Amino acid sequence: MDEDHLDWNRPLREQWEFHWNHQLRARLEGLTDDEYFWSPVPDAWNVRPRGGSTAPVQAGSGDYTIDYAFPEPVPAPFTTIAWRLGHVIVGVLATRNAAHFGAPAASYETWEYAGDAATALHQLQTQLDVWQAGVRGLGEAKLGVPVGAKEPYPEAPMADLVLHIHRELIHHLAEACLLRDLYLHTHPRTKEAAR
Repeated sequence: MDEDHLDWNRPLREQWEFHWNHQLRARLEGLTDDEYFWSPVPDAWNVRPRGGSTAPVQAGSGDYTIDYAFPEPVPAPFTTIAWRLGHVIVGVLATRNAAHFGAPAASYETWEYAGDAATALHQLQTQLDVWQAGVRGLGEAKLGVPVGAKEPYPEAPMADLVLHIHRELIHHLAEACLLRDLYLHTHPRTKEAAR
């Protein structure tokens, strides 16, 4: 590598890829449906069978919908692993994959939310693969190109969006891992099975 030139695309990709490969992926493996839907508090936002929600908005096109409201209540409702994965899969990844990397159009309203943990993890991996390939394909030159009208800050460079998405992934998936820990430590039979 030229000492005067750093290929910024590589460390941007590696920031996420290292975290995914060495911390998050293994922590999400084996996610059960009970963990996926579990809420430690009443009235948490979740992914639910169509018609089973009391949230102001129940978005989704399939058999399951995600709880939502606009504007978001203050304080925001607690969210389950299912909700957090739905947010990451659709709002963080799929909409950006569609806007910037040629993936099919996606929105909270049109998404078919997963009715089980295995399907959600498969959707997550699929969207991550598209995102990572898209970022890799930017090379270095396109990292400085403005993201355009598809984003709230159209003049921001693509590198800013990549950093934002990686921050969102690390943040929300760490929350999902913490909820798994909480589930394990509050469900004695689960704890015994894990030994």
